[in-house]
Amino acid sequence: MSARTKPDWQQRAHTIRGIMGCCHVLVDDNGAVLLDTGLVGEPWFIRRCLRRLGLGPESVRAILLTHGHLDHAGNLAWAKTWCGAPVYAHPLEQAHIDGMYPYRGVNRWCGRLERAGRMLFGVGRAVSIDVALSDGEELPFWGGLRVVHLPGHTLGHCGFYSARHDVLFSGDLFASYFFNVHLPPPILNSAPELIPTSLEKARALNPRYIVPQHYDVLDGGLHRTRFEHLLRKLKRRRPKPVPI
Repeated sequence: MSARTKPDWQQRAHTIRGIMGCCHVLVDDNGAVLLDTGLVGEPWFIRRCLRRLGLGPESVRAILLTHGHLDHAGNLAWAKTWCGAPVYAHPLEQAHIDGMYPYRGVNRWCGRLERAGRMLFGVGRAVSIDVALSDGEELPFWGGLRVVHLPGHTLGHCGFYSARHDVLFSGDLFASYFFNVHLPPPILNSAPELIPTSLEKARALNPRYIVPQHYDVLDGGLHRTRFEHLLRKLKRRRPKPVPI
């Protein structure tokens, strides 16, 4: 798809691809917003992206977090120091950001992986959330972004919806790759019992475009179609009630 045929939002959303997933730089006439900060390598790409757009760190108005897992918030301390922008996140994510979340059951593996990541890569320094987000809150960035609380992956997991562009940035609600469109692995989900409700909430919102934080190509229409396929697949897997 050429730049001429891309929808307007897609020309204003820039993918920063790291080793574990994607974060984004969202740009409009008022500056830029960082949507997640990534794990390893992203700072160099974020700086390069802004330079290419003729922007500097002072142009960053906010750092938005979908959630506090290390692959999304690992560079949070760097980003806040570099640009000075406030951190926006759901308050239930502070324990994840601090590396203090009490993982339980199979989810303990997520904590072990994050501890290893902190030691190996030297990221994940604790940073305080400056602005606590709540469901339905309207943020004055990128022409308006609505907070969509989508718990399950973590308790404070949030997406961000642009009514102006009709696009939902869905965080880790699902991953969208050509060979494998799927929910996050069970070891990464702190409250899996909440995921079906969050999936339904995203479906009911009915955005024209969806952009997850783990994907192959930046194509919101494609990911929207894959999301519908995933919902149908999950529905087929749901056990049918046993007749009495």
